[in-house]
Amino acid sequence: MCSGGFAKCLGISLMPLSIVCVLCNILLFFPGGKSVESEHITEQVWYFGGILGSGVLMIFPALVFLGLKNNDCCGCCGNESCGRRFAMLSSILFAAVGVLGAGYSVIVSAVAINHGPKCVTGYNNTEKLWTNPFSDGDYLSNSSLWSVCKEPDDVVSWHLSLFSVLLVMGIIQMALCAVQVVNGLLGALCGDCCGCCGGVSISSEMTQVKL
Repeated sequence: MCSGGFAKCLGISLMPLSIVCVLCNILLFFPGGKSVESEHITEQVWYFGGILGSGVLMIFPALVFLGLKNNDCCGCCGNESCGRRFAMLSSILFAAVGVLGAGYSVIVSAVAINHGPKCVTGYNNTEKLWTNPFSDGDYLSNSSLWSVCKEPDDVVSWHLSLFSVLLVMGIIQMALCAVQVVNGLLGALCGDCCGCCGGVSISSEMTQVKL
């Protein structure tokens, strides 16, 4: 497969991953599927790891990768292939942005999983006490501790499931962007085997032969 075509496949793969990450981050604003006051939302949710890191910052690399296949590489300083090579080289920069964005999401998700959700752990007369009962990830290996959270219902599983999805999606995004770094280097050094200029050159040679 040509480097441009392979980059397009990576871009197609990144788009749905970005959408899933954005949706997961939005759902985290509703712990346990319930609407709560903003101060009762887990702190790490406000870092927008899924929306900003694996979402917005991942859209730009994905769009660049999608456009590499149809990039016009002809007529660059008299060199037919330099346009394509420059495009592949520039894609490395966008891939690096993608790695940083996904890495940010992974770090935020890992911290959030370790700290656990903010939830109601008790009542003071009629007032609900919102705290972070987990701090060192001990609840991950002992599900019986989940009962410490009284409200919202199923907040621990909600928190753990969504942040786990963000963590896995972020790792996959980092891997895909890292692959594009290698693909971009190969495309910049060796050129695209399916370059548009190749088709132009062949057509010109065939025309000259007929004449």
